[in-house]
Amino acid sequence: MKTGKAVVIGGLLAGLVTTAAMVAGRKSGVLGKTLDRDSVDWIDRNTGSRAVIGDAGTSAVELANHLGASVGFAALYPPLRRALPDLPPAILGVLYGTALYAVNIAGIAPILGITEGEVEAGRRKAAERWAIHALQSVVTAWAIERLAQDDLAAPSGAAPA
Repeated sequence: MKTGKAVVIGGLLAGLVTTAAMVAGRKSGVLGKTLDRDSVDWIDRNTGSRAVIGDAGTSAVELANHLGASVGFAALYPPLRRALPDLPPAILGVLYGTALYAVNIAGIAPILGITEGEVEAGRRKAAERWAIHALQSVVTAWAIERLAQDDLAAPSGAAPA
């Protein structure tokens, strides 16, 4: 499969897996309030969406955003893979997830008011957020590696062997 298609499928799969993990973790009590719920609250605070489309509708908007972001983040995996071809996909995925967490959750989300900031959130919540980002990026790496195989290894612009 061409890398571009693998990116879309891998990103969507990773988004769905992390959403399922957050829902299951929250419902089981293993996780506290998860980032998807912080995002739903942020959307409502800024748009009044719950009054118009309810919590389920606002959650659907957040899911669409989450899936789109997952595909966008997945698009950066192939260049990372080409830059670090000897790193196992799981390790590269965890490193990439850690970078996404640092930039998006520890950096951008508090500035936008989506989260309270990782120091204020505490170690447990920060660790949960990091783990979800690591999971997402490992699933992304696994899916793209499996689906793209030979195409992923080809240098940019070159035909696969």
